[in-house]
Amino acid sequence: MNHKLVAPTPPLGWNSWDCYGAAVTEDEIRGNAEYMAEHLKDFGWSYITVDIQWYEPFANSSQYRAFVPLVMDEYSRLMPAENRFPSAANGQGFKPLADYVHSLGLQFGIHIMRGIPRQAAHAATPILGTTATARDIAHPNSICPWNTDMYGVDSSKKGAQAYYDSLFELYAQWGVDLVKVDDIAASRLYDTHQPEIEMIAKAIERSGRPMVLSLSPGPAPVEYAEHFAEHANMWRVTDDFWDLWPLLLDMFDRCRTWQGIPKEGCWPDCDMLPLGHIGIRSVDGGGADRWTRFTPDEQLTMMSLWSIFRSPLIFGGELRDNDEWTLSLLTNREVLRMHRDSYGAKEALHRDDLIVWTAQNAEGSSYAAMFNVGEKPLSLDLNLEEIDLSGITEGTELWSAIPAELNGNTLRTTIPVHGVRLYRF
Repeated sequence: MNHKLVAPTPPLGWNSWDCYGAAVTEDEIRGNAEYMAEHLKDFGWSYITVDIQWYEPFANSSQYRAFVPLVMDEYSRLMPAENRFPSAANGQGFKPLADYVHSLGLQFGIHIMRGIPRQAAHAATPILGTTATARDIAHPNSICPWNTDMYGVDSSKKGAQAYYDSLFELYAQWGVDLVKVDDIAASRLYDTHQPEIEMIAKAIERSGRPMVLSLSPGPAPVEYAEHFAEHANMWRVTDDFWDLWPLLLDMFDRCRTWQGIPKEGCWPDCDMLPLGHIGIRSVDGGGADRWTRFTPDEQLTMMSLWSIFRSPLIFGGELRDNDEWTLSLLTNREVLRMHRDSYGAKEALHRDDLIVWTAQNAEGSSYAAMFNVGEKPLSLDLNLEEIDLSGITEGTELWSAIPAELNGNTLRTTIPVHGVRLYRF
């Protein structure tokens, strides 16, 4: 099974983290899935992902409770907390919830932490398919700096691969379509955990079920691009991204660093879109229960940069609370077509407060996203030859559907503060 085939285009979906932190419930997952099926599936949105700590019965926000008991089966594998996910009762795990998501025509994803539960290592619990125990394969020096749930797995130990194989065998039985593995792409304590990435990729292959492999957090080191591309489908190029202009401004540099890497099955990931109603049970990003702090123009900038760069688009807000504006950001067919079908995205110009990204479409059209990262409106008269576009006779701004104002090969427009004009020529 070629893992590139599971994500021929960048995935589109929803993840529970930005609104519910570690504390999402089954009802909230089902409700967001129902909204996606009704309002977004027709536009290509498909993944519904349960983020971190679904195995922690009393998780209540994005702040983790340290060294608490976790729900686990007899083979050292974490299981959904039944008080939060009632359909997981009687050892069924996420299968009933995945079945429900699939019944809506969508795909089901989960978040896991790299490694093996510390409680399993301390108790030396069994591992399926090997005589080794959790204690034998745990790497107690390999810890996550921000979460106490796991020890890393020592790939040199007998039983290490068997543990990961048993995990993904379980996830295949549940019907999981995407696995986001955390504390693996980048670390504040160690380098990228390449041996565990390799074990996980092998375990997915052995499971017999295609699954998108997403690696977190970032910034993933660009010098390992080939390793990421060989083993994973998406990997974070940033630490957690929130609704703050300096973080959005920083993403222009990160996308430029990774330009030329996105291709079929391999998607550098700019992280979730903190749009709409977020922070409901999350205190990360310097905010609590709120609507996104991004201005409407900043929201368009984010959607345009993520889309022309071809990052996965993973919405972070409570979908059921979307207003018309937020829904319009996710259902612009021309922008989504660029995201799905374009190629060759690059930063074509960076001059003062103007940043221009361009990309091509197989049908012969060209795209140009013109961003104003400055603090005052930018009046623009741009000769399109400056961004390697010549012979342009007509174009359309994709967010407004207004025809481009062209005088010969010169484009005239005004770009608002922190805003964008996104054209197809």
